Amino acid sequence: MRKRHPPFRRRKLAKKLRKLRLRARMSIQEAAKALDKDVQALYRIEAGETRVDVHFGRSVMDVYDAYDPDLLDEIREAAKRGWWTTYGIKDQGYLDVETEAATVREFALALIPGLLQTKDYMRAVFASHGLVDNIENQIEVRRIRQQRLTSDDDPLFLHVIIDEYALRRLVGSPEIMRGQLRHLVDLAALPTVTLQVITSALHVGMMGTFIVLGFPDPDDPEVFYLEHVTGGSIHIEDPEQVRAANLAFGRLAAEALSPDESVALIERILAE
Repeated sequence: MRKRHPPFRRRKLAKKLRKLRLRARMSIQEAAKALDKDVQALYRIEAGETRVDVHFGRSVMDVYDAYDPDLLDEIREAAKRGWWTTYGIKDQGYLDVETEAATVREFALALIPGLLQTKDYMRAVFASHGLVDNIENQIEVRRIRQQRLTSDDDPLFLHVIIDEYALRRLVGSPEIMRGQLRHLVDLAALPTVTLQVITSALHVGMMGTFIVLGFPDPDDPEVFYLEHVTGGSIHIEDPEQVRAANLAFGRLAAEALSPDESVALIERILAE
C-alpha cells in the first residue's frame, strides 16, 4: 500500500517544531524527556504524523526557550479538517496541497484540466469514470477551487499546457465541448492563467499528465504529482524528480504554441 502523506499544514508545522528543537541545540532524546514525551512520539510529531495541541506548543516554547508569535495559531490551523470534507470528500492528498499552493503548472494529455472545466464537462467526465455518488458535491468542490483564479485575496497562478487531442476529444456532446472551448478562451484572458496548446504528434509529455505545485513560502519545496495509470496521482517531493518534471514542463512550453496562438487555435476548432 502506498504511504499517505500527512496533511500539508501539519507537515509544515512539524518542520518548524524540529527547527525550534535544533536551534535549542537539543537532541530528540533530551527534548522528549524535557517535554515528558516518549522519543518515538516526538519523532512522529516531527514527521507530521501526529496532531499536537496548543498546550504542547506552549511547552515547546518554554522548553526550547524560543518564543514564536505564530506557533499557536499554526497549531490550531494544522488541527482543522480540510474545507472539502464539508462536502463529503475524503481526499487528503492533492486537494490539501493545492489549497496551500500559489502556483500550478500542469500538462494535460487527454482531458481539459479540472481548474478550467465547465460544470457540464465535469459532469460528463465524472459519469464516464463511473462516479455516480456525490457528483454534485464533487462539482461544487471543483468550482470552489476554480474561484482562486479570480481571487484578489488568495490568487492561484495557473500555467497549463494542453495537448491538442484534449481539445478535439468529444466529452459528453458537441454542445458540451463547444461550451468548454469557449470557456477556455475566456479563462485564457485572466491575468492568473497562462494557456498553451501543444500540437506536436510526439513530445516529452506523451507518458501522461503531470502537475508541479509551488508555494508562497520559499522554505516549502515544490511538489510533483504524476497521474497514475490506475487512477489518482502519485505525490513526489524528491528534489531530483521535481527538477526533472520542471525541465519537462519547460521543454513542453518551448515547443507549444504561444498563448495567443493557442487561443487562435481553439477559436479555429470552434469554427470547424
